[in-house]
Amino acid sequence: MHIHKLEKFWIGLSLFLIAGFIASVIVGFTVLDLRVIGEQKPVDPAKLGETPFGNPGVRKVVENGETTYKVYVLARQFLYQPGTGTPITVPTDTKVTFYLTSPDVMHGFEVVGTNLNTMVIPGQVAKFTTVFHEAKTYGILCNEYCGAAHHAMEGQLKVVPKSQFDEKNLVQ
Repeated sequence: MHIHKLEKFWIGLSLFLIAGFIASVIVGFTVLDLRVIGEQKPVDPAKLGETPFGNPGVRKVVENGETTYKVYVLARQFLYQPGTGTPITVPTDTKVTFYLTSPDVMHGFEVVGTNLNTMVIPGQVAKFTTVFHEAKTYGILCNEYCGAAHHAMEGQLKVVPKSQFDEKNLVQ
């Protein structure tokens, strides 16, 4: 049986792409420590008061001598708590982990001008970790349609130098 050289090329290219896709998934979940939403412990949207989302905000965590911050954000129609009324304030050059959930409908959480972007699903906890290297004010917007006032759902994230970061505003 004779296979034309162009057919061989396309078969080879197809197999190469399939192998590349499989390799990227394996690298993502092993080396980059990516997780799917289902791997986070679900929360009951009706009982958020019993979780850290009952008092959302920035928390300081000291483990093994390293200071990091956890930011709990509640996305609800049509605001972020904190973020909309009060900006989320974090220091530069420090690891910050965001935890997000919603009590009502699906929302988006995009930090404008960065590659930080996640879906916020009721009953699920979205999590991502980052380090901001420059002091700057970023906008936060909802990029998932969440209702009639979706266009007004926005907030602010202020990144300030470590020397100017005021720990009095942290949540306990």
